[in-house]
Amino acid sequence: MLGRATLDRAAHLRTEPQRLDELWAHASTRVLLLDGGRLPVTDGKTPQLVLLAPADVDGDIAQTERHLLGTNTNGGAVFLARPTLAGTSDDDRDHPRPAPLGAIWVGLREVGAHLDDHDAGIAVTAVALDSWHRSHPHCARCGQATEIASGGWVRRCPDDGSEHYPRTDPAVIMLVRDEYDRALLGHQAAWPEGWFSTLAGFVEPGETAEAAVRREVLEESGIHLGADPDDVVYLGSQPWPFPSSLMLGYHARAASHDIAVDGVEIGEARWFSREQLRDECAAGTLRVPSSISIARRLIERWYGEPLPESWSRP
Repeated sequence: MLGRATLDRAAHLRTEPQRLDELWAHASTRVLLLDGGRLPVTDGKTPQLVLLAPADVDGDIAQTERHLLGTNTNGGAVFLARPTLAGTSDDDRDHPRPAPLGAIWVGLREVGAHLDDHDAGIAVTAVALDSWHRSHPHCARCGQATEIASGGWVRRCPDDGSEHYPRTDPAVIMLVRDEYDRALLGHQAAWPEGWFSTLAGFVEPGETAEAAVRREVLEESGIHLGADPDDVVYLGSQPWPFPSSLMLGYHARAASHDIAVDGVEIGEARWFSREQLRDECAAGTLRVPSSISIARRLIERWYGEPLPESWSRP
């Protein structure tokens, strides 16, 4: 799952320019580059992030934004470096950034499950922060181009002085169980045939997460949940930087059985016993989320044991 990290975020250092310069100059500091949100990793069964020494990017430092991701126990830090030259874009697929020596560019979805805790934490934070910077370069009040502040964790408008912070959108994701202990899984209309997962949706303004669970389940499947507070139980959370969600995971108890999907977002929903899930996944007619997703953990908690990786969708 993507919610793994060992790096100290060291938020108290973000507003200290001198300390940031000292960290950049530290012998143990390493720098991560991205290409359109893709990560530089070694090629193989156990990929690792390929991080550079600051000296390896110093030639472009005037063209680069430095964002502090955190500090290590060895006294150094890990920075994300982003280009800031006019006309420069990490999203330019016609002119991709050359990968660092010994690395290939790979998306977080593809490589996240194979990174160790240290690299996974760096990768998730960097991808989320980079996505926010790329999509929010201007002031939401006046449209002026904003400037980087607080070690890359704030964008400040030079005209009106307003400060803008990285966006995180809360979303609920839930496995619903009925009185026979079957699990409700849904198939999004846009997915390939046979792909199923837990239901999910965004929390709306003025709404509690538990209310969002009840509303989303009803909207997507037509299933009513039990009225008791214990019928909606929080289990854990996961960052999901595609582009900026925080997934809040729940198990919930159904109070009805008849499914009625909207046919637009959710094309199909079904109740699965453990035996049905096992047999259909083993036959290759059903695929469940990969191990980077909290959806997989919610299903495994209900199932009672880890699911074979061969049951995962690509």
